[in-house]
Amino acid sequence: MRVDADYCIIGGGIVGLAAALALTERESGAKIFLLEKEGELATHQTGHNSGVIHAGIYYPPGSLKARLCREGAQATKEFCAGHGVAFDVCGKLLVATTDTELARMDGLEERAKANDIPQQRLGRVQLNRLEPGVSGLGALLVPSTSIVDYRAVSRAIAKEVTSRACTIRRGVTVTSIREEDAGVRIGFGEESLRASKLLVCAGLQSDRLAKAAGLEIHHRIVPFRGEYYTLPQARSHIVKHLIYPIPDPDLPFLGVHLTRMIDGSITVGPNAVLGLSREGYAKGSINLGDVTDMLTFPGFWRTIKANLRSGLGELRGSLSKRHYLELCRKYYPSLTLADLGLPAAGIRAQAVLADGSLVHDFLFVQSQRMLHVCNAPSPAATSAIPIGKMIVERLLQ
Repeated sequence: MRVDADYCIIGGGIVGLAAALALTERESGAKIFLLEKEGELATHQTGHNSGVIHAGIYYPPGSLKARLCREGAQATKEFCAGHGVAFDVCGKLLVATTDTELARMDGLEERAKANDIPQQRLGRVQLNRLEPGVSGLGALLVPSTSIVDYRAVSRAIAKEVTSRACTIRRGVTVTSIREEDAGVRIGFGEESLRASKLLVCAGLQSDRLAKAAGLEIHHRIVPFRGEYYTLPQARSHIVKHLIYPIPDPDLPFLGVHLTRMIDGSITVGPNAVLGLSREGYAKGSINLGDVTDMLTFPGFWRTIKANLRSGLGELRGSLSKRHYLELCRKYYPSLTLADLGLPAAGIRAQAVLADGSLVHDFLFVQSQRMLHVCNAPSPAATSAIPIGKMIVERLLQ
């Protein structure tokens, strides 16, 4: 059976859903299909997200990331308020524990001011008053940082777009993509769909779908596991804010932190270790196809070589719970091994170029009728609504 449509979106994470939201606003009355291979929406990166609505303090003033993050934070809160999705403006503390980190905090403070993000510099005494259990020389308070359940946000977006006549199909694995003169034919099982234009927001599988569509790519998705622990319920009130370290500018990840979740729990983590399965969340998961993809890509070996020292440090925390605890106790010294309760992990789809460099910006592969979003940089969940508008604008050009 073949179905004809004006637009097809592949990928039911928050970026694909936000694109559907923007497309239904721009193209009222158009016939739109969204295909998701899992039985539920927001199953992978979105569903394993930390749940933070970031303020945008980390990004260079005037950059696209900074603008999208600020706009996204506001848009996410407004959408949640209008659709009955709970969120909590709990604030974030970036804690400096060394003189080096205090110096880095100066730069973050200036960046926050340049990005017009409200913040407050705290000394040791002020920090202790706000968070008695946190140890540090000082901190930067970003009061607008919030928390939310991005699966709940995704469900609300899905409900909104289906009310605008966008058809969402779950449990649909795309097996073929062929661009033709009259449109793009998407095959799945015994069915096919022909759309005038195709948008692919496939996250962890984005490079494979671009290749399946016959497009030339110069990158691969390398999965990085972010492993974390949930504190016992008895310790779920030890902090009122999100507690983050001052990030190291030489490292691509933010470091281990204490994160309040919208369900009332607190997680500790994550680290960032190489994953051996793109969609294997249990520790020790291995997918031979995913491993082969990495090992046969020259850029993988170059990025491993360039990041070997930091990678080994992250691996040590993965192998040793006691070492992981040391990272946590750096700014919350009363934590114990018993506090590192239920383990879990998320997986980040990191695009890596052939020269070994990590892609920290958007990466698109495009043809006349197709747009493949091959990398949507962090914080994509926070920025999803304006990102959706941006990529739909690009699709329609």
